[in-house]
Amino acid sequence: MKTANVADLRNDFQKVAGWISDGEIVTIKRRGKLFATLTPARGLNGLEMPKIDFAGQLKNVWGEKVFTEDEVRQMKSAEQEGEEG
Repeated sequence: MKTANVADLRNDFQKVAGWISDGEIVTIKRRGKLFATLTPARGLNGLEMPKIDFAGQLKNVWGEKVFTEDEVRQMKSAEQEGEEG
């Protein structure tokens, strides 16, 4: 899996598009945090849609962190109020 930032999309899109054309999944970071994941479209250059490793992505973002019930409630409350948690 390749990683690019928002500036790479703006300034060097051909490089990022090349990775995707080669079948790579590209994660996009904005200000150092995971922002998006770009995957090749089904059938692009005969490639099948890649399988997304959700567990791996969660581990990349959170590591081995285990949240307490109170932390989950606080994050849920902040999300409902429109804040980032």
